[in-house]
Amino acid sequence: MNMNHYKQNRRRFLQFGTLLAAGFISTPSLAKRQTQERTLHFYNLHTEEKLSSTYWSDGHYQRPELNVINRLLRDHRTDETTQIDPLLLDLLHHTQQKLGSRQPLHIISAYRSQKTNAKLRQRSHKVAKRSLHTQGRAIDFFLPDRELHQIQQAALSLQGGGVGYYPRGKVQFVHMDTGRVRRW
Repeated sequence: MNMNHYKQNRRRFLQFGTLLAAGFISTPSLAKRQTQERTLHFYNLHTEEKLSSTYWSDGHYQRPELNVINRLLRDHRTDETTQIDPLLLDLLHHTQQKLGSRQPLHIISAYRSQKTNAKLRQRSHKVAKRSLHTQGRAIDFFLPDRELHQIQQAALSLQGGGVGYYPRGKVQFVHMDTGRVRRW
């Protein structure tokens, strides 16, 4: 195992432990004590698809629901899907809970194929070459009933990964990912 792979796995383990300690996720032994369902409501701005999905219940993630979410969060340019990181869904859920929002998450970008990411990089220096979007570990979104800075603050408070703040442009949004904790 090379050192970069080791560091990435260690970082994911520590991130998992932090979320577990905060009560955001559960292991099978703790899951029996946690009966609360986790539901997310989405609106994909590009495809105009809507989805309400209870992706976690009965102490574990619901694979059929995760598959439906994967489809909604696909690369709309190529129609390719990938497995969206369930920890990312948990971060979205807890952000929305923290804000008390009942509105759907308005999705700007989630999964991006390598091809799409390369095209976007040609247009903007803000698109990372090794974007976590290409791994299903990042999402750009907003909530129509909350101010952008409120979403940013809620996301930052979770300390679950990277949080980007984009208050300028045609569409303003917050970026969240399950990479290392950082902000921009």
